[in-house]
Amino acid sequence: MALISLRDAYLAFGGPWLLEAVNLQIERRERVCLLGRNGAGKSTLLKVINGDLPPDRGVMWRSQEVRTAYLSQAVPLDLHGSVYDVVDRGLPDSMAADLWRRNHQIEKVISQVGLDASAESAALSAGLKRRVLLAQGLVAEPDLLLLDEPTNHLDIESIEWLEDFLRRYDGTLLFVTHDRTFLRRLATRIIELDRGQLSDWDCDYDTFLVRKQAALENEAVERALFDKKLAKEEAWIRQGIKARRTRNEGRVRALEQMRRRRGERRERVGTVRMAAQDAERTGQVVIETKNASYAYGERPIIRDLTTTIMRGDKVGIIGPNGSGKTTLLRVLLGELPPQQGSVRHGTRLSVAYFDQLRAQLNEDQSAMENIGQGSDHVTINGEARHVIGYLQDFLFEPERARVALRVLSGGERNRLLLAKLFTRPANVLVLDEPTNDLDAETLELLEELLVEYSGTLLVVSHDRAFLNDVVTSVLALEGDGHVGEYAGGYDDWQRQVNATVNAKSEPTKLDAPRRVSGSQRLSNKEKRERDLFRQELDALPKRIEALESAQRELEQRMATAEFYKQPASEIVKSNERLRALADELTAAYARWEEIERRLLD
Repeated sequence: MALISLRDAYLAFGGPWLLEAVNLQIERRERVCLLGRNGAGKSTLLKVINGDLPPDRGVMWRSQEVRTAYLSQAVPLDLHGSVYDVVDRGLPDSMAADLWRRNHQIEKVISQVGLDASAESAALSAGLKRRVLLAQGLVAEPDLLLLDEPTNHLDIESIEWLEDFLRRYDGTLLFVTHDRTFLRRLATRIIELDRGQLSDWDCDYDTFLVRKQAALENEAVERALFDKKLAKEEAWIRQGIKARRTRNEGRVRALEQMRRRRGERRERVGTVRMAAQDAERTGQVVIETKNASYAYGERPIIRDLTTTIMRGDKVGIIGPNGSGKTTLLRVLLGELPPQQGSVRHGTRLSVAYFDQLRAQLNEDQSAMENIGQGSDHVTINGEARHVIGYLQDFLFEPERARVALRVLSGGERNRLLLAKLFTRPANVLVLDEPTNDLDAETLELLEELLVEYSGTLLVVSHDRAFLNDVVTSVLALEGDGHVGEYAGGYDDWQRQVNATVNAKSEPTKLDAPRRVSGSQRLSNKEKRERDLFRQELDALPKRIEALESAQRELEQRMATAEFYKQPASEIVKSNERLRALADELTAAYARWEEIERRLLD
C-alpha cells in the first residue's frame, strides 16, 4: 500500500502551472530521485508532499498516521544550541512526558550519524550542520524522508558518508540532487518534473538518459506532424466564400480544438549555449612551484609543494571543507605569495576566475547590469552582442534579466557567473565549485565545453562525476600541509590512494608474485603465475571490445520508439541485460588494472 499518493494535483504561483495534473505514488522502502531543470518546481513538489503547501486542485492522500521529515537545501542561519538541543526539536510534544524514551531516542540517532551531542551547532562545518539537521529529521522515525539537494556544499568525504548512511537507511526516501554519482548509487526509481508534468522512469539513471532522449525525439516528431496538420487546416479555413459556404462544421470545431491545444502547449526550457573565448596561447609552462609553503599561524595549508602545470593541463583540486583549497588556488595564481619557496608563472597568462562565493556579482544590480557594466553590448569572440541576447544563451528571459540579483535562485546565479566569466578572453580558467546548484543537463554542457577547452583549467569541485569527466590530474590536500599529485580523475585518485594504503598495511600478499631485485630469480610457480596473467591480459581487450559493442547495440535499440512497443517483460529483460553488461565491463577493466599491477610488482 502506498505511503503517499497525489492525484491530478495542480499548483501555480501566478504564472504557468508548476504542477499540472500530477499523479504520484510512493511505496515503502523505495529510494526515489526527483529530477528536473532549475526552476521546474522540484522543491515545491517536496513541500506539497510534506504537507507544507496544499495543491490548488487535486487530492493529496497519506496513509494513516504516516510521518514525513523534510530537509531543505539551505542550512538555517539560526541553527543555535548544542547538537542534542537541535535534535530534540525534531521530536513531537507528545513525547515530552516520557523523558527516558525521549533521551534514548535522541542519543541513539546522534550516535547513528556520528556526532558529539554536546558540540555547539553554530560552530560546526556545513557538512556537520547537515548531519545535525538529518538527525533532527530522523529522530521522530519518519516513514518518508524528503531531502532537497542534500550534497550541496558538502565535501567528498561527507557526501560518501551520507551515501553509505542512506543506503543502510530502512525507511523510504525521496530526494532531489544534481550529483550524478550520488544519484546512481542511491536511486531505485527516477521521477522527472518537466513543464508541470511528472513522468515516472522505473530504471537506473543511465537507462533514464537513453529513454528520455528517445521520448524527446518522439515528442518533436509528433509536434511537427501536429503543426503541419494545423497549418493545413488554417489554410483551408482561409479559403474563399465558396469554401466557407460548404465547409464542414465538424471540421471547424476540430480546428478550434487544435488551436486550443496549440495555445496550451508548453515548450521545453531551452538548452544553455556557452562558449569560452580564446585568448593568446600561454607559454608551455603555465605555473611552476618549488618547495612552496603557506600556513595560517601554526596551521600549515601547503608544505614544500613542488609541481609544474603545463599548457592544456586540466587540474582538479580536492580536499575536505576547510582544508585550504581556495588558499591553494590563490597561492598558485600569485594572489598570496608563498611564505617559503617560490611560484613562477609562464608568459601571456590571461586568467578568468569563477568564485564560489559569487563576490564578482553585485546583489543590487540586475543580471543585465552585472554583465553589461554600463553598456548594452558585450563583445564575444570579436562580435558585438546585445546583453539581453547573450543572457538568453544562459536561459535568462528578458524580464528575468532585468530583476535584481538578490531574487534569483542559486542555479540562476551560477549561470550568471558563468555568463560573466565567458565574456572575457582567457587562456587559464579557474573554477571554484562551479557545479553547485546547476541542474544535470547544464552540468553536462559545462563538462563538454571544458573538455574541448584548449587552455589550462584549475577547478575545485566535490562533484565526482564532473572530476572524472573533465580533469587530467588531481592535487589533493591530504592534511598537515601535504599536497599529493595524481594522474587522472577522481576514481583514478581513489584507486591510487587505496593502493598506497593497502601496500602500507599489507607489504606482501601471499597470492601476489614477489618483487624481484638484484640477482633474485623467480621460482617456477611465480613464472607460471606470470604467464597465466599475461595470457589473461592478452584476452581482455577483445572481451572488453565485445562487451562495449553489445552495450552500444542494445542502447541504440532502446533509443528507438519501436523498442517501447514490446511487451513489458521484454523491456525489463533488456534493462537487466544493459545493467549486466555495465557490471561486466566494470569488472573487466578492474581485472585489467589488477593484472597490470601484479605484473609490475
